[in-house]
Amino acid sequence: MSRSRDYLYELLPAVYRMRDADAGFPLRALLRVAGEQLTVLDDDIAALYANWFVETAADWVVPYLGDLVGYRPVPAAAGHLPVRRDVAHTINHRRRKGTLALLDELAGDVAGWPGHAVEFYRLLGWTQHVNHVHPDRGGTAGLRRTRALERLGGPFDTMAHTVDVRSPVSVHARGRFDIGSLGLFVARLGAYPVTDAPACCVEKEGAQCFTFSVLGNDAPLFSIPGTGPGLELPGPIGRRAFEQRTSLHPPQASASPSYYGPSMSVSAPGWAGQVGDAIPAGNVIPADLSDWHAYRPARGTVLLDPVRGRLVFPAGSPPKSVSVTYHYGFSAEMGGGEYHRMFPQPAGARVYRVRKNTGPGEYGQVMAAYAQWTADRAVPDPGTGVPPRAAVIEIMDSRAYEERFEFALTPGESLQLRAADGARPVLRLLDYRVDQADPFSITGGDAARFTLDGLLVVGRGLAVNGPAARRVGPDEDPTAGGDLCDVTIRHCTLVPGWNLDCDCAPQRPEEPSLTLDGTAASVRIEHSILGGIAVQAAEPVDLRAAPPRIVLSDSIVDATDPAGQAVGDPTGRTAFIALSMARCTVIGDVLVHVLDRADDTIFLGPLRVARRQLGCVRFCYLAPGTRAPRRFHCQPDLARQAAADLLAATGQPVDPAALAAAQDRAALRVRPTFTSLRYGAPAYAQLGPGCAVEISTGAGDEAELGAFHDLYQPQRAAGLRARLDEYTAAGFETGIFHTS
Repeated sequence: MSRSRDYLYELLPAVYRMRDADAGFPLRALLRVAGEQLTVLDDDIAALYANWFVETAADWVVPYLGDLVGYRPVPAAAGHLPVRRDVAHTINHRRRKGTLALLDELAGDVAGWPGHAVEFYRLLGWTQHVNHVHPDRGGTAGLRRTRALERLGGPFDTMAHTVDVRSPVSVHARGRFDIGSLGLFVARLGAYPVTDAPACCVEKEGAQCFTFSVLGNDAPLFSIPGTGPGLELPGPIGRRAFEQRTSLHPPQASASPSYYGPSMSVSAPGWAGQVGDAIPAGNVIPADLSDWHAYRPARGTVLLDPVRGRLVFPAGSPPKSVSVTYHYGFSAEMGGGEYHRMFPQPAGARVYRVRKNTGPGEYGQVMAAYAQWTADRAVPDPGTGVPPRAAVIEIMDSRAYEERFEFALTPGESLQLRAADGARPVLRLLDYRVDQADPFSITGGDAARFTLDGLLVVGRGLAVNGPAARRVGPDEDPTAGGDLCDVTIRHCTLVPGWNLDCDCAPQRPEEPSLTLDGTAASVRIEHSILGGIAVQAAEPVDLRAAPPRIVLSDSIVDATDPAGQAVGDPTGRTAFIALSMARCTVIGDVLVHVLDRADDTIFLGPLRVARRQLGCVRFCYLAPGTRAPRRFHCQPDLARQAAADLLAATGQPVDPAALAAAQDRAALRVRPTFTSLRYGAPAYAQLGPGCAVEISTGAGDEAELGAFHDLYQPQRAAGLRARLDEYTAAGFETGIFHTS
């Protein structure tokens, strides 16, 4: 309670206060001490009242309230479940025990996954009593019911099935369709928006062919929860679900308003009478565009394939530009995206905003904003009398910017190039010059800093150049200005392989996404996706000197092939750097001078470290052929040791050949498996359903290894499993089935 320090003193009659003032206020000092203790007592009484309610109770009181109502915590998910919310819902959940609606809520409340519960016994094929007919129960498969066939095997399946007596919670082979079986379908992939972004014209197929993805690859369009009848889960949109029969004569298929609307639209200003607005749903025709030229749209209409994310306009009237709004699927908030993120900026930085459709005080190009800062930094600030040493170039939309991005910082300057919150701009690097490369280049002087935040870079890689690469005059010393201090890459995507084909195959698989050319700058990479990292020294390496540092966390380094080079020298030799990695997935070989530390990381290619006396590797998977520093609790070392211990436990002499074969089988069993290793696929770098438990729970805190460690999916699944066992009706079993 907020009270005045003289609260008690002010309650005294004025005559006593006057006498106290004459004596030098000794009474006021005494009452102030008493008032402090009274405030402490009042606050304690108020806290006691607040602790009666779970919504306002202190954190230490919540477990005691849970004990009063018989709340049972989940040890396997300790620290990863919202305990306060779980305790608050305990009584309400018990009142609704056994209902499907409760199982749906448990998926979201406990695991944070959208869920849909299904009673499998309703889908059993059996002869019904003529006096008690259930027309809503599953019926035999009809080959003309194409939309029902498209949902077969999923959470919204309506077909009848033969009985399956296997348990839905079996760890070996789970069954579904039994009288006492329930299924909770959950979606691990989320639907992430892309708003008013350019579609990619696939010129080799024709000027009328486009993809929703700006990279030109096939990407299934995702629905968001609640955008369709009975569709509470985010997932790929099928062609039949996207279709709706209209009352036109003759009948014509058009886009369903449940999907085609604010969450997904196509705009082609000036095409077929369109004036900037989205093409009407009646003019969008669903089609199978596996073959681009299988169908020819009528004039004024456009063919759309939601499964492949393709668009085809009439051949005679291709649009000049196409903009799309849609959702794509991915596992986490990683790489460039429109999701919310925090971005600190230097104190006193001057902000320059960039937008294609410029407004007041905005710039139409990134380099135009940089040129303005270049001019401003030569003029002292009127308030401080010092030139601005820090700038932020913020891109406000999700459009594509095709420019030559070359930034040169003078000593002490700081530049941050970032996407605005809720935007995913694309930096598209083109081949402008014939006689030299056209990368995204950065150079700088002593104590200069550069930050890249929230962007998608396609077409070329990012080159961080040292003093020798700086453009100087004929009489100037290139090393006079020093070198960059550090480079930070956050929430960015530097497309592995520079660009993608329609099938997500990289166009330049051997090219690195990040090149450190003769620079000693420290590089920090967080929550990003990038291709290989090439480290090139400007002069012969002095092994006695401290190598530059690269720190990666919660990121994917993809050489596009496990046999490629993820980190190393461009010539295939060991890179003179000190590397630190935490919670990363590395696809390819890593050749570095020093590995300071690696935690909870998957190395799909061999890790080769020159100085093994320094650093350590903890809770990681290391591919065969690895030469690493000290290891702690790594795979497949533990699996190989367990196989040896199992043979030794028999008490019989162990044949060396049999021991080697058993260890090789154990190492092969724990090798990580992935749903997809091609960037552009929704389940890119996601651990596969058959992945060994030593990998899916092999981190130091029993989460999964790799870039998606912080999703804590094993803990979420354990918490959901415990709650399903608690709230499923007697005589039934509920299995968890992942739709993605």
